[in-house]
Amino acid sequence: MTRLAVVGAGIVGLAVGRQLLRANPSSTVVVIEREEAVGSHQSSHNSGVIHSGLYYPPGSLKAELCVSGAQMLRGYCAEHSISIEECGKVVVAVDHSELPRLQALFEGGLQNGVPGLRMVEGAALRELEPNVTGVRAIHSPTTSVVDFKAVTGSLAIEVASQGQLWLGTEVISVLSQGDGRVRLKLAGRHAGQFDCDFAIVCAGLQSDRLAVRSGADAEPRIVPFRGSYYRLRPQARYLVRGLVYPVPDPRYPFLGIHLTKTVQGEVLVGPNAFLSFSRDDYAGWAFRWQDVRETLSWPGFARFAKSNWRAGARELRHAISRRGFASAVSRYVPQLTAADLEPAVAGIRAQAMKRDGSLVDDFWLEETDGALHVRNAPSPAATASFAIADHICRRAGLT
Repeated sequence: MTRLAVVGAGIVGLAVGRQLLRANPSSTVVVIEREEAVGSHQSSHNSGVIHSGLYYPPGSLKAELCVSGAQMLRGYCAEHSISIEECGKVVVAVDHSELPRLQALFEGGLQNGVPGLRMVEGAALRELEPNVTGVRAIHSPTTSVVDFKAVTGSLAIEVASQGQLWLGTEVISVLSQGDGRVRLKLAGRHAGQFDCDFAIVCAGLQSDRLAVRSGADAEPRIVPFRGSYYRLRPQARYLVRGLVYPVPDPRYPFLGIHLTKTVQGEVLVGPNAFLSFSRDDYAGWAFRWQDVRETLSWPGFARFAKSNWRAGARELRHAISRRGFASAVSRYVPQLTAADLEPAVAGIRAQAMKRDGSLVDDFWLEETDGALHVRNAPSPAATASFAIADHICRRAGLT
């Protein structure tokens, strides 16, 4: 009997496990997770947005898999009675200098096949978002929100009922034995070794370390960026009906602060993007020497920092100042002040960085003998998770 292993029980790893079980019903499929619960990292520390595919370069894996993945995700949520709120999104140009970038974004979205896109201004924008100020905006009606933690939990139940889900078990390495078999060295609850025919590694924030220990190149390196959110206080939530996003600025490596409605009825403001001193600290400013050393010793980090110090200074201001957050978001909603914000969740983005200091912008898959590693899967990975799973299984010849 064929034995298949998936490393990592975030939303992508569980979607891969589900796809393997569906495509290989006679095989043994084991999903192995270091933490004691599924979806402990990026899958449960995010804004919950089902992206439409607007922001991604035409022809990229992100664009292709986001559009198809959103449709697959919707089907899964309908089948499993997981609520989706169809709130829509506006991408707002606050002044005329942003209009060329807004137009380019709109044309790229049309090329990606994003449904329902339209340009709005004046009365049409005010009808969608009465309290938002801008000269023109893209309206994406299919951008929605969901609880990805609920999706991840549902996937875990499905995988555990048809295959095996090992929690509290860390995979140390994934190495070919030269006879067509792959050996996983394990620590924790299932310590020892597990031999299988093929392994798919979806290790998120630990993906580079596990890839290197399994024989892959050190590039790209995961550099963790902490993203903190505020939420609008209840009395200010009426100011935003859906999602309000900025026009991307190519001078900065990240999107910037935006407003996101959640399925719980809250409105999140953020995130910022500041270098994290730990790969798994969601509560504060913990310092883990191994994580910091690996970031600072990576040749690309100095180049990245030199090129983006202005953005870093801006993000530091946002990280330490509620007024900085409020100032950024008041460009779009002038009525908002620092008094309307209260601290909310934080997440850590597993951002892959090349040796030359550039950030990996697309999904990055890499093969070692007997295994396929997901080396970079940032947003919109949750939206695209079902399509990513299908793509991975096809590439590995397992579907």
